[in-house]
Amino acid sequence: MGMLFDDVVIIKQAEKEDEATMITINCPDKTGLGCDLCRTILFFRLSIVRGDVSTDGKWCYIVFWVVGKPGTIWSLLKKRLLEACPSCSSANTLIFYPPESRPPKPADVFLLKFCCRDRQGLLHDVTHLLCELELVIQRVKVSTTPDGMVMDLFFITDTRELLHTTKRKEDTHDHLKAVLGDAMLSCDIEMVGPDFTACSHGPPFFIPPAITEDTFNLEMFDESKHGSQSLHSDSVSVTVDNSLSPAHTLVQIVCGDHKGLLYDIMRTLKDYNIQISYGRFTRKEKNVCEIDLFIVQADGKKLVDPSKQSALCSRIRMELFRPLRITLVNRGPDTELLVANPVELCGKGRPLVFYDITLALKMLNMDIFSAEISRHLIGGREWEVYRILLDDGDKLSVPTDKIEEDVRKMLMGWD
Repeated sequence: MGMLFDDVVIIKQAEKEDEATMITINCPDKTGLGCDLCRTILFFRLSIVRGDVSTDGKWCYIVFWVVGKPGTIWSLLKKRLLEACPSCSSANTLIFYPPESRPPKPADVFLLKFCCRDRQGLLHDVTHLLCELELVIQRVKVSTTPDGMVMDLFFITDTRELLHTTKRKEDTHDHLKAVLGDAMLSCDIEMVGPDFTACSHGPPFFIPPAITEDTFNLEMFDESKHGSQSLHSDSVSVTVDNSLSPAHTLVQIVCGDHKGLLYDIMRTLKDYNIQISYGRFTRKEKNVCEIDLFIVQADGKKLVDPSKQSALCSRIRMELFRPLRITLVNRGPDTELLVANPVELCGKGRPLVFYDITLALKMLNMDIFSAEISRHLIGGREWEVYRILLDDGDKLSVPTDKIEEDVRKMLMGWD
C-alpha cells in the first residue's frame, strides 16, 4: 500500500506557549536532505530544540521539535518541506549527487528596481516584505542620493516560481506600494540572466588582507588560536569514535546554541557528502547542545582515514564557532559593516542574513547610506558578502562595538 501524500510531512502544533511544535517527516532518503529541511525551517524563523533522524539508506524518518514566534503559517511550511523531500518513487535507491553534478535547475533571476524617498528602517521594511512574499534576495545594490532619494536594485528568485506572470508582478508591486506609500516613485520587475548573481573569483578588494587571511581561513581551525570571539559559545567539542558501531562512525558534538545550529552542521556534512544513518540533537540547560551522529561516507563505509577525520572535525568546529564573520571597517570618514557567510556547494546561501542585519540596524536607529550583497570565491569556497555603509553624519551615535555586538546577537539568535 502506498504512502499518503499528506503523511510525508505531519505538523502537530504546540497546544501551549511553552511547548514545541513537532514536525514529522517520512520520505525517501537523499544525501543532504537534513540540510535542505533545516534550511527551510530556518527560513520560517523557527528554532529546532530537539531532533531525531533515522534512515536505512533508502527511506528516512525525521522528527524535529521547533519553537518560534506566533504567526507561523504552518500550512505553507508543510508545503515547502514537502518540496524538499524526494518523491516516493525514488525510494528504491539512495539519491546521491556528486559535487561535480548538481541536478537542480537554477532558479530564474529577476531584477526588482524601484526608486523612493528615503526614511529610517526602509531597507528592512522592504526586506521583510520580500521574505513574506517568498522572494529570495540573491544580490542587492542600494544607494542614496544627496537629495534623500533611494535607488534599490534587488536581484531575487521566486520560491513560488510565478514572478514571470503578470499577476505575481502586480501583486508584488501592490504590496510594495502598501509599505512605501506615496514615497515610492517608480517600480519595475524584469527577468535577467544568471550572470548578475554569479560568483566573482578571488577575495573582494574592499576586504582588508588581514581580515581575509584570518577570517576566511578554514583549514585546520584551532579555536584556541583565535580566542573567544563568540559571546555565548566559548567552546565547541567535536570527537570521532569508530569503536561503538561496526558499520558507522560516531561524531559527537557539544557546543552552545545559536540560530541555525543544526543547519550549520547539516550543510557541512552535505558539502562533505556524508550520509547520516542515525542522529539525535538535544538542547540542554543553559543552551548547551549535544549532537550524536552515526555517519558513513558516500561509498557507505566508515570514516577511518585520520586525515579525513581531522579535516571534518576542524570544519565542523569552525562552522559552529563562527558560522558568520562580522566586522566594522573604517572607510575614511565613513564606517562600513561587513558580514560574510559560506555558500553551500549547491549554490544556496544562508537564509535571512540580510533580514537580520537590517533589523538590528533598524532597532539601533542607524541610517544606511548604501548596501550591497555579492558572492566571491575566497580560499577555494564561495562566500556571500554583505556590505553596509552606515550613514550617521560626521560621527556615529552608536559605538562601533555596540553595532557589531547587536548585529552578531541578531544573526546568532541570542537575546
